[in-house]
Amino acid sequence: MSEASWSLDEMVHLTAQSLQQMDTMEHFKVLKLLGEGSYGRVMLAVHRKRGTPMALKFFPRGSTSLWSFLREYQLSLTLSHPSLTSALGIVYSTPSHYVFAQQASLYGDLYDVITPQVGVGEELSQSVLSQLCGALSHLHSLGFVHRDVKPENVFLCDAACRWVKLGDFGMVKPRGSRVPEVWYSSAYCTPEAELARGNQDSWSCISDDDDDEEEGKRKRKGRVWASVEPGVDSWALGILAYALLTGTQPWAETSSDCVAYQKYQQWVQGVHEDQREDLIEDRRGDEEPCPKAPQFACFTPLACSLFLSLLNPRPQLRGRPEDVLRFLGGDWLLDGEKKKKEGPGPR
Repeated sequence: MSEASWSLDEMVHLTAQSLQQMDTMEHFKVLKLLGEGSYGRVMLAVHRKRGTPMALKFFPRGSTSLWSFLREYQLSLTLSHPSLTSALGIVYSTPSHYVFAQQASLYGDLYDVITPQVGVGEELSQSVLSQLCGALSHLHSLGFVHRDVKPENVFLCDAACRWVKLGDFGMVKPRGSRVPEVWYSSAYCTPEAELARGNQDSWSCISDDDDDEEEGKRKRKGRVWASVEPGVDSWALGILAYALLTGTQPWAETSSDCVAYQKYQQWVQGVHEDQREDLIEDRRGDEEPCPKAPQFACFTPLACSLFLSLLNPRPQLRGRPEDVLRFLGGDWLLDGEKKKKEGPGPR
């Protein structure tokens, strides 16, 4: 356990002993709903005495442990980075909810500004990614892994999307801790998670009315345990980069039976074989390089190198978020594609 993780657990223990009950409406004027999910909901509110705008995050007591709630609160409170959201030091409980206050995201999240099939343009994509790689590098340096990097968890600090913050720390775990592996039908799911496909923890895409014996066995597959590693965040950052540049995802789900992902795997395999041959013998300069996967045809060699690093199917060879910095400043979209892909920016 890292020193930061140990200190976090100590602060959770202390805060649990002093958590007070408060009446939300007595201290805050609640204005509107900012977002909601399986964790609960986030409301925009103004402190009645100070007039400070803030976001109140409500966690139902019936489905949230006090420990997990305070852990997310303390993590949000102690992280200090310009591209990570912060708690405001207000934490309390009501008869039905645990609540803490954090910086309000008045301009929505990254999902709202990605134009479908277009993206946000190359310049803005590089700006957002440079900030996120800084946020993730800082989090990793403290011994934590975010585990839920996606556009909905990247919040805008201005209408032009020039300053963003990574938030929602409910899935954060210390590096090296053991957790049940979860597979889900999304490009953001890592390839190593497919081992858990169809088990009790995963969000299976199997149809309920498919009752053949083989599928039934998959549904009953036991729990798979995995070590929490930073490569999970690298993979998600790579998928997010693709979404920013194209307004879509490179494949529907990271699975061995997804055709688009199969084509990507074939490309990766071909690139690695070319590299091995280069080391063994002199290659003729006029030989054609391994053809790209079709969904990556719009990218320059520089951008392709970035994707091949972050989206390496082998987690032990996957690039780190800070490696993104080496690719900034150059062209990522081919000239012919750039005009088509340059979106109008935030809507």
